Amino acid sequence: MPPYRVSVTSRSLVMVGWFSCALFFFYAFILRVAPAVMVDDLMEEFSVGAAILGYLSATYLYIYAALQIPLGLVVDKYGLRGVVAGACALCGVGSIIFSLADSVYLAYLGRGLVGAGAAFSFVGALNMAARWFPSRFAVLGGWAQMMGSAGGFVGQAPLSLAVATFGWRSCNLSLGIAGLFLAVLLLFTVRDPKEDQKSEDNFSIWFGLKDVCANRQTWLATLAASGLTGALLSFGGLWGVPYLMKAREIDKPDAASFISLIFVGWAIGAPFFGWLSDRIGRRRILLLWGTCGAALTTGTTILVPTLPTTLVIAVLSFQGFFSASMILGFALAKDNNPAESSGVALGLINTFVVGSGAILQPLVGALLDYRWAGEMLDGVRVFNLADFQVSMLILPLVCMISFASAYYIREPQSI
Repeated sequence: MPPYRVSVTSRSLVMVGWFSCALFFFYAFILRVAPAVMVDDLMEEFSVGAAILGYLSATYLYIYAALQIPLGLVVDKYGLRGVVAGACALCGVGSIIFSLADSVYLAYLGRGLVGAGAAFSFVGALNMAARWFPSRFAVLGGWAQMMGSAGGFVGQAPLSLAVATFGWRSCNLSLGIAGLFLAVLLLFTVRDPKEDQKSEDNFSIWFGLKDVCANRQTWLATLAASGLTGALLSFGGLWGVPYLMKAREIDKPDAASFISLIFVGWAIGAPFFGWLSDRIGRRRILLLWGTCGAALTTGTTILVPTLPTTLVIAVLSFQGFFSASMILGFALAKDNNPAESSGVALGLINTFVVGSGAILQPLVGALLDYRWAGEMLDGVRVFNLADFQVSMLILPLVCMISFASAYYIREPQSI
């Protein structure tokens, strides 16, 4: 993807457009983690177990992941402006359908539409950064990830309080309406490059995809980033709240407040890792520290749930902070592929980054159902602490796989 001259459109207007795309990612992340504070409500409403709920939550992620590579074609043909605005509107419509669902099948449809629209959120912000400000890609990617983390924070404790006060249906309806307003903002602020390109300069996305897929470095970066994100989305995006409720014998808003700390740490870590890697000109060593730290903190959270409150706050915050190093996987995939293939590389890695959450969320749910002893309370399956711990041990293991992948990544000669 070639860089474009900012002189075509004023720098301030381009930055407003980039910020609108980042705001879209903020909104999409609220929708991504929202089911975590509605677990009991959704189980009771639709009379489903943990595995089915895991699939319902992950429907967003399945559609999101499946669209990452095709959206490169759409953006290349139609540009970012109309595509991201329409995608955000689709999120709004999907949320409204989800809020009105009277069956689990209609709920699946709503979550699927939300995932389809949200698929353009993060990559939209990355494409804006890559096209207009290529030399600042890592730090702008980090800031975009920070916006997503802020959305994850809002989707925990604040949304949990809103759900407790107004109900899950009203909250999803409000989120849907907010998405429609944001779509209008995107339509008026996002700008596409107006620089003409000769047809012979256009790089075929299919040849680019072939070269990107044949590059071993692409897959190492993808695996490193995917493990970090999948573990975080599985724990922070769905199962962390009910786990802490059981482990610490606290209510849902308090558990959601603890989980919110993960996204606070992620919000701080993402721009930090992006800025530091650009500053020192090295990415691999920072990714190694991040993957190792994520494995240790995730394992501690799961295996030692009775830590003093102060230590729990620290561990959860660092769990999010170290997991935010996943942004370096995107930067390494971009740096280790030709510039004209960067868009394809970003789409490919994001497919697996989001897909990892789509796999791990229902997998943990299936493991919980496997260990379930048959106890029910108010129509909801009851799992004991050991059930949660054994089922979620796969998460720190996945982080260690990310560490092994980061170890073998080649550091680009110049950043």
